[in-house]
Amino acid sequence: MSVILTKSFNLFNQTNIVSNTSKHLGQFLVNRSKQLNINYYQRAYFKTINYETNNRIAYITLNRPEVLNSIDGLMPKELSECVEKANNDSSVHIIVLSGAGKAFCSGYDLSFNAKNKNVKAVQDMPWDSMKDYTYMKQNTEYFMSLFRSFKPTICKIHGDALAGGSDIALCCDIILMANEAHIGYMGVRVWGCPTTAMWIYRLGIEKAKRMLLTGDKITGIEAEKLGLVLKSVPQEQLNDEVEKLAHRISTIPINQLIMQKLVINQTLENMGLRTTQMFATLFDGIARHSPEGIAFKNRSESVGWKTAVKERDAGTYDWTNNVPFNIEKEDNNQK
Repeated sequence: MSVILTKSFNLFNQTNIVSNTSKHLGQFLVNRSKQLNINYYQRAYFKTINYETNNRIAYITLNRPEVLNSIDGLMPKELSECVEKANNDSSVHIIVLSGAGKAFCSGYDLSFNAKNKNVKAVQDMPWDSMKDYTYMKQNTEYFMSLFRSFKPTICKIHGDALAGGSDIALCCDIILMANEAHIGYMGVRVWGCPTTAMWIYRLGIEKAKRMLLTGDKITGIEAEKLGLVLKSVPQEQLNDEVEKLAHRISTIPINQLIMQKLVINQTLENMGLRTTQMFATLFDGIARHSPEGIAFKNRSESVGWKTAVKERDAGTYDWTNNVPFNIEKEDNNQK
């Protein structure tokens, strides 16, 4: 009997040791996260995004730095969930969106799409346009959670904000950008259309055409001159500029912020924003399934994605006839 009691007592002690160790470890992580101004539980919840709050500001950070924060199947939904979390937090007055690592966001992760059989950027023919539309429209709505957020959103761009990455950035209320950073939607040259269509509403008709009829990338300095972003500053000043503006806005009562934002956003809604986005999302699917879109897909599979993208962006390939342009011949004809 004494042997049984001794074993039971030892087991009880071991259980207590494990329990106390786990408790102390958990408390250590919570305390350490507080020292770093990070909410441990919120940060651990999301797989592709870091979420933290500090001094009335919610910080949403795209967190796939190993692939330049490219967009996988989970990121858009988690982005929307983070925005909702910030809106439901009465201590948060404003949201700051940024990217971890070397870039803000390089666009959709095409390698993820290629590996995931449930997500096909290009369907087998005949393709179902509504299947493509419902998937892409859902992502558009996730991105637009930044625009429709009750609380103001600031986007901080460093490195690249390209293709789908520019879609995310342009949904924010205010954008600050590093001089050396780049923004653009190169897919308009072939194989894409910006589904949020925010280029139009930010730039106006002529400047939007200049960007979407060329697919050019521009620097932060050029983006500020066009009126695409509020301000462009040297990289080393970007964090301070964003913090200064975010803090200024965070001192205003939440109800005042919501009212002003609703009034301003309603003007775009009345201009037909939702209808424009419906067409843009449909056209994005058509662009990926057009003869030129299929030629681009086949070309990227035969010579490699990087080569096909380089040809697309340089304008050296004729996607309609599916052959390289004879640049030398065209130059001679012009002479």
